[in-house]
Amino acid sequence: MKTNILLILASIAIGISSCGPQDKLQEKREELKEKKIQLQEIRHEITLLEKEIASIDPEFAKDHRKATLISTVPVEKTTFSHFVEVSGAVKSRKNVLISSENMGTVQRVLVKEGNDVKRGQLLMTQDTELYQKNLDRLETEYELAITMFEKQANLWNQRIGTEVQYLESKNRKESLEDQIANVKTQIAKSQIRAPFDGTIEEVSVKEGEMAQIGSPLVRIVNHKDMYVKADVSESYIGQFKRGDQIDIYFPSLDKSVQSTISSVGQIIDEQNRTFSIEALLPAIDFTVKPNLLAVVKVKDFEKENALVVPSKLIQKDNKGDFVFVAQKTDSSAMVAKKVQIKRGITYQNQTLVEEGLSGDEVLVDEGFRDVADGAKVKEVANVL
Repeated sequence: MKTNILLILASIAIGISSCGPQDKLQEKREELKEKKIQLQEIRHEITLLEKEIASIDPEFAKDHRKATLISTVPVEKTTFSHFVEVSGAVKSRKNVLISSENMGTVQRVLVKEGNDVKRGQLLMTQDTELYQKNLDRLETEYELAITMFEKQANLWNQRIGTEVQYLESKNRKESLEDQIANVKTQIAKSQIRAPFDGTIEEVSVKEGEMAQIGSPLVRIVNHKDMYVKADVSESYIGQFKRGDQIDIYFPSLDKSVQSTISSVGQIIDEQNRTFSIEALLPAIDFTVKPNLLAVVKVKDFEKENALVVPSKLIQKDNKGDFVFVAQKTDSSAMVAKKVQIKRGITYQNQTLVEEGLSGDEVLVDEGFRDVADGAKVKEVANVL
């Protein structure tokens, strides 16, 4: 019986010890909740009192207003460069569309698109039957003309006959020589040959088709002799010269190369009021083709030890442009100061400041639109 009573008492003690901490934790939570409510009430009362006092005492309002949270950036002193960006395209000086110089049927086409060819290689031939018949006739007449000329020359050397007869036979012979040479040239032009090493880009005719004089036959391109050409506004006349360094970016390939201006155009285009600049393509390890889009960046301005600020921080009022500078007061508090500036040119969201700053200032960055001249500010690592 005594043992049972001891067991019961032990169980009760264990139950009391296990429930005690939980009850105490709950009491603490309730107390914390009550204190928070009291704190909110006190803060509300403080706010009301501050407003009442501020309405009576303006100095109190000035001394107790809240500081605006900001971040800062220093005025950058660096070399400022400005670039003109214009669109251009890849060109080739050896991008030639060969046209027919004779009228005749295309007999053979010996190449197709994509073939690599060498200078002088035969590409296609045209029918030369009419030219050949004409050549045969002229050569027959030429044989007779030579015979007649030789006889007249012998007679003239013996002072037989007239000088006119001799000159006529000579003229006939020489005239036929010229005609034969012309026909042979036409026959040679009926054999279309590559003017330089390159790649066949396009074949415009098929075997059996009639080619008129001036008809396109085949396009040949040499990818090793290419350059970039861009048109620049006439407002930049005199700012570029041969040898100036430029950057060339190919958007489709996401590739960039550096080159120098090889040619500056001397004529203004009447339609778009631009002049052209050209730059040879250097040796590259990727493939470009004629007419590929290129963005050309040309430096037109550079200044060393320039004062540069982010463009977004510059604001405007009735006096002009200004920025906010964060300054410490005698009481070590930080305030925003409005500083009027004279801005220069802008490039890639950075603006050159010509007047108004010395270079030692710290600019209000994040929060610059929330401050006023003389307002209290507090610098934090990141406002957002």
